[in-house]
Amino acid sequence: MRAEKRGHWAETQTAWLLRLTGHRILARNYKTPVGEIDLIAKRGNTVSFIEVKARADSQAAAEAITPKQRRRIQRAAEMYLVHHPALQTHDIRFDVCLVSGSFRLKILRDAWRP
Repeated sequence: MRAEKRGHWAETQTAWLLRLTGHRILARNYKTPVGEIDLIAKRGNTVSFIEVKARADSQAAAEAITPKQRRRIQRAAEMYLVHHPALQTHDIRFDVCLVSGSFRLKILRDAWRP
């Protein structure tokens, strides 16, 4: 329960940071049968699928994103784009937000490519 609260708090903080930097949040906690995406945001011609990881330090947060999890996020992103065909012509990016300590957010843009 505690980890779930921390994760929700981290996602909320990330969403605010994205808004402050000109992004529009398209979805939060987008769930599909093949996976879940924490945040989906759009800025200009780019749609970002963002995984948020909250840990004691940023290195532990970065290590928490496994190749298996990346594949699930990619499959969920494909499903999102199928259901939102207007976004299929946009640039697609997979980002990660590492949340550590009480209020340290670090966004890794284009963290991986499918």
